[in-house]
Amino acid sequence: MNPTHVVVMGVAGCGKSAVAKRIAEPLSLPTIEGDDFHPPANKAKMTQGTPLDDDDRTEWLQTLARELAKHPAGAVLSCSALKKRYRDVLRSQTPHLKFIYLAITPEESQRRVAKRVGHFYPSSLVTSQFEALEDPTGEPGVLVLDGAGPKPEVDAQAIVWLTAA
Repeated sequence: MNPTHVVVMGVAGCGKSAVAKRIAEPLSLPTIEGDDFHPPANKAKMTQGTPLDDDDRTEWLQTLARELAKHPAGAVLSCSALKKRYRDVLRSQTPHLKFIYLAITPEESQRRVAKRVGHFYPSSLVTSQFEALEDPTGEPGVLVLDGAGPKPEVDAQAIVWLTAA
């Protein structure tokens, strides 16, 4: 069996960080919080309400790909991974990389992000996330889950999928 490397992905507010932590524990895998690796310029840009572009994300995604590769026994990364080319950068250094896409509506994303306290990402950027999103449904190694579904159900579906032979 291959090591388990998985990216929990989706737009802002879909729950990727929380799901990543909840599924990593029973799988005995470390978590990597993608937001922790944004360079200061990216965080400043987002804090000011300016969406990141492909150039802004290039170095960040390459760093995340290297971080995944540092965990040969597996890891769970939370990362928006909005476009196929972003997912391909992450796939470049980790064979058999899987993605769990937490799908939510723009309204739910807006509601959740607006409720965050002390986070650098403002709700004014939610629309830009949906504009950039290239739905990964149909790509190999992708599981699509309802990000607004009951947490225990979402977690259980993810773990069953990840541990299936």
